[in-house]
Amino acid sequence: MSSANPTAEQILQALSTVVDPDLKKDLVYLNMVEEVAVDSNRISFTLLLTTPACPLRDQLEYDCRVALNRAFPGVRVDIKMDVRKWERKDQQPRPEGLGSVILVLSGKGGVGKSTVAAGLARSLSDLGARVALLDADVHGPSQPIIWRMLNQRPEIVHEKMRPIDCGGVAVLSLGMLVDPSQPLVWRGPMAGNALKQLVTDTDWGTVDYLVIDMPPGTGDVHLTLAQLLPDSYAVLVTTPHELALADARKAAAMCQMESMRIKLLGFVENMSWFSPVHRSEERYYLFGQGGGSVLAKEFEAPLLAQFPLLAREGSGPNKPENLKNLTNPENEMSAHPSDDDLAVADPLEWQNSPYRPYFQVLSSSLARAIAVHQASTSDLMSEDLQTR
Repeated sequence: MSSANPTAEQILQALSTVVDPDLKKDLVYLNMVEEVAVDSNRISFTLLLTTPACPLRDQLEYDCRVALNRAFPGVRVDIKMDVRKWERKDQQPRPEGLGSVILVLSGKGGVGKSTVAAGLARSLSDLGARVALLDADVHGPSQPIIWRMLNQRPEIVHEKMRPIDCGGVAVLSLGMLVDPSQPLVWRGPMAGNALKQLVTDTDWGTVDYLVIDMPPGTGDVHLTLAQLLPDSYAVLVTTPHELALADARKAAAMCQMESMRIKLLGFVENMSWFSPVHRSEERYYLFGQGGGSVLAKEFEAPLLAQFPLLAREGSGPNKPENLKNLTNPENEMSAHPSDDDLAVADPLEWQNSPYRPYFQVLSSSLARAIAVHQASTSDLMSEDLQTR
């Protein structure tokens, strides 16, 4: 660096050429650059990301370095990353430490909602976010099976439960607290009260995202959690089959009720097609085709992802002989990925899961959508823009 060091104003001028791809404004305009410092050897500053699981982190850092090196050739640049907190004056209080809440919904059971919730939690954690997963499907909790924690119980510390850490994801389910072989014969209000207690009597620590595996349909649990965790986000899982779509419409309409304060981010179409082993270029649409796109257009929300049925030889219920009769309702369970294929319980196994790339796309899309929505509804953003 030359003896005439650049000023903070000159550095900000150079960084004003870097545009946030989602918010479509430059970083300086958005007040995303803080703590600019200059000495004889380097330029340093803090870059405020729009979301903890920012998939654009590397791109923004690269663009900042290019802009500064263009303006000040040979400069050493140190960039510290932090996350900007978006706040709204009308935002309702929620339990301490909980960041964005993502409700994974389905109108109908058996469409892979729990699988999507687990994979989403794991992939958000892969992006560097602090993630918790709550299994709110009171009558059919699946997360203890998916995460291989059937015999584990949460620890009680200072009269608060602590979720079980599973490779960086904090998981809690009512299935960890009751005998898994016994049915819970509860009326709706009892189920709602149980979930309220799970949320409020748990020490969640500080999490960026709380993913909630919701029960199918629309009922007391949905109303309870909408009141307890207002301003939540929703992802709706369906298959292309017309019966699943009919129930998904009801769940989507529930999200659009003003009193629910749920933002529907979009749809995930599961079991979109089946490709045989060693012939991945072939696609067989076992449950119909295009249903997710129809819902997305109808409710003006994006189709976030399509998940196929994948098979590997010798992978449990996805063996070819099981998959060939998927149109038979008695074989519906063989439509779900096996434990070996999903592998969310073990971060190392997850690296080789054939479903991981699909969840990477989904988690990145959701993180960006949440960041854009928070920014667009933030009082801080409105005040920033009004003063410029």
